[in-house]
Amino acid sequence: MEDVVIVGSGCAGWTAALYTARANLNPLVLTGTMPGGLLTTTTIVENFPGFPDGVDGYELMTRMQKQAERFGARTRMASLEAANLRTYPFELVVDGEPLRARALIIATGASHRKLGLESEAKLENKGVTYCATCDGALPIFRNKPLVVVGGGDSACEEALYLTRFGSVIYLVHRRDQLRASKIMADRVLAHEKIQPIWDTVVTEILDVQQNRVTGVRLKNVKTGAEKVLECAGVFIAIGHVPNTALFRGQLEMDEAGYILTRRGPVTSVPGVFVAGDCADPYYRQAITAAGMGCAAAIEAERFLAAQSS
Repeated sequence: MEDVVIVGSGCAGWTAALYTARANLNPLVLTGTMPGGLLTTTTIVENFPGFPDGVDGYELMTRMQKQAERFGARTRMASLEAANLRTYPFELVVDGEPLRARALIIATGASHRKLGLESEAKLENKGVTYCATCDGALPIFRNKPLVVVGGGDSACEEALYLTRFGSVIYLVHRRDQLRASKIMADRVLAHEKIQPIWDTVVTEILDVQQNRVTGVRLKNVKTGAEKVLECAGVFIAIGHVPNTALFRGQLEMDEAGYILTRRGPVTSVPGVFVAGDCADPYYRQAITAAGMGCAAAIEAERFLAAQSS
């Protein structure tokens, strides 16, 4: 029987582990298939407080893990395969083995929705990125033409943010108008640095042979015409997919699958708490995930204290 099981090992998971460990709850962290989460795919993180020169994403996660383990958090390189939240204590299956928990903190994060191109995968972190706030200020993008793919609020926000760094921002959208809110669309269309490219999709990101982004191959979905556009970076902003399918039908979620909360990290099931990008479609930053992990840990501690009183 575990007092606290934390599912996920990104900023939210490790912060929750640190706080529950310091509360002598001996938490068990299930790292999942991507220990450290999406941040480990980022070469340098420049906006996490305390690192004036930036920090490698993998190094940041490793430091968080060591800090949590110093206070007694236990790490298991395993995945949660099933969870029955209708019984208490909660019944879990971890890599085929049964496990019971008095409190559960879900910090499974979200995955970037991708274009699905082979070149996209090969050039990730080599000019292909999914977060302008995380990577836009990197030297390789400064004063260079950049491409943003998407047409919703997220894509518009990425494009506007990148105007601080790129020489010109091409906003590639498969439709003939933005899906973003009117105020956001108006800002984008009025900005002198942003050039929309309508009715167009990216069919290839160049150049895998050079091991860096040099441009994109575009195709007009109405005419079929193709062209190559030179750029130094491709920022893909076509949405996120929260990693919450395992809990569907047991926890309240919105239509996109983000777990809904009732107060801070408290979910619709007593004893189950959530932190990070699996419950946050708005900010999706390392520091906000860490803050949510802290809140989830404190609520879990209070829940367990009430159970034993």
